Amino acid sequence: MLRGLTTVAYLADDLAAAKAWYSELLGIEPYFNRAEYIEFRLGDYQHELEILDRKYSRAEPASQPRPNPAGATVYWHVDDVTAAMDRLVSMGAKELDAPRDFGDGFIGASVIDPFGNILGVMYNPHYLEMLATRTPG
Repeated sequence: MLRGLTTVAYLADDLAAAKAWYSELLGIEPYFNRAEYIEFRLGDYQHELEILDRKYSRAEPASQPRPNPAGATVYWHVDDVTAAMDRLVSMGAKELDAPRDFGDGFIGASVIDPFGNILGVMYNPHYLEMLATRTPG
């Protein structure tokens, strides 16, 4: 039934600021721009990261700020969790979960981005194993 990640969607009160922040973090510009949302394609599998202007979200009233970070934590594979966390914090993200060893080589951490979303980073040996089996081309 579940075949793979298609889109990770975050909300932002200031879409222009979120676009600038994520463009700097990722080193790329969004491939898709609309007044309501932007989309980036990133990583080895070109996963989609969407930033939606909160006023267009049906998930919560735009007039009510989110009191705490909420939702699932999506972990993006990184080669160095400590370096990724240092960069995120230097860009204004707030540490939520410090780097920790989950066992068997899995190391994860998370931050709250400047827009109130949880952003997870993880060194994931399984990700690298699957990437190694991918047919080039």
